[in-house]
Amino acid sequence: MKVPAAFLETLKQFGTQVFITSLDGGRCVSIYPMPVWEEIESRMKSRGELDPVRRKFRQTTNFYGQVAELDAQNRLLLPQHLRTRANTVGKVDVLGQGRYLEAWDHETLLARVDADPLTEHDLALLAQEGI
Repeated sequence: MKVPAAFLETLKQFGTQVFITSLDGGRCVSIYPMPVWEEIESRMKSRGELDPVRRKFRQTTNFYGQVAELDAQNRLLLPQHLRTRANTVGKVDVLGQGRYLEAWDHETLLARVDADPLTEHDLALLAQEGI
């Protein structure tokens, strides 16, 4: 997957190594700069090894997860089983989510946005926070 130029500079500020995984059962691909992922892993350790949420989180993220490196053409190789599950083999939309990126199959994302649109109520709640 080619990383869009709009996100490349920010991503490279963290280096060229990333952790690619999914948090939602493979519907979308999450791409974390390695320092951000290491911070998440560090915080998860505080939950204790037998914590069921930690175990589920680690199981899911490790199943779908893989360390990757940006190549010279600013591409990332997505894990095959995640690429298949998330259907990121055709038109892919990449979204910035603050400190990480999400990659979605275009049709899947469009269906999600259509099914749960941003409403006037949502915008009013955001306006209360100055957004």
